[in-house]
Amino acid sequence: MLLLNFTYTAVSPMSDRKEYIFQNEFMPQVNALFNFAMHLAGNEDDANDLVQETYMNAYQSIASYKEGSNPKAWLFRILKNNFINEYRKKSRRPKSVDYTAESMTEEEMYSNHNSYLDMSQDMFKNMLGDEVTIAINALPVDLKTVILLRDIEGFSYDEIAKIVDVPVGTIRSRLHRARNVLKSKLWSYATEMGYQNS
Repeated sequence: MLLLNFTYTAVSPMSDRKEYIFQNEFMPQVNALFNFAMHLAGNEDDANDLVQETYMNAYQSIASYKEGSNPKAWLFRILKNNFINEYRKKSRRPKSVDYTAESMTEEEMYSNHNSYLDMSQDMFKNMLGDEVTIAINALPVDLKTVILLRDIEGFSYDEIAKIVDVPVGTIRSRLHRARNVLKSKLWSYATEMGYQNS
């Protein structure tokens, strides 16, 4: 359950412009942000913290937001950046460091260290079988992110490119790779569930 300290109440356009944008464009995105945060953070407490921080950053940076554009994509980008920053902080703390991985690059540690990246096992219990959830969890974070943004949240390629800050071609490539990995891992499961012809 999301324990966000902000409350959503629509306000009149005649009131303070900053408050109007925040309440009417940003706050309606709270559930989608929380779902994405759960996928990334893997637990409710960290997801709540991530969403809280995202809304605080959004409020502080509201002058750079173009009113009426795409608040969901704008907020998702902030959340994604906050998650990466928090991950980097945690990975640099002495108590959190895996000293056997000291020779790895930061990118290798980021893609291989999944303790902060595992999806909650019951997040989509009613939508996805355990095998599908496990397969998505096993994806490197860059592939998992595009799968979540495209196939779960429904963002366009252009929107994902802006959120993740990479070219559209890279998004298409990552999505293609992610889907192929999932297809390979889930082939027998799909057959068992009757989704494939024998």
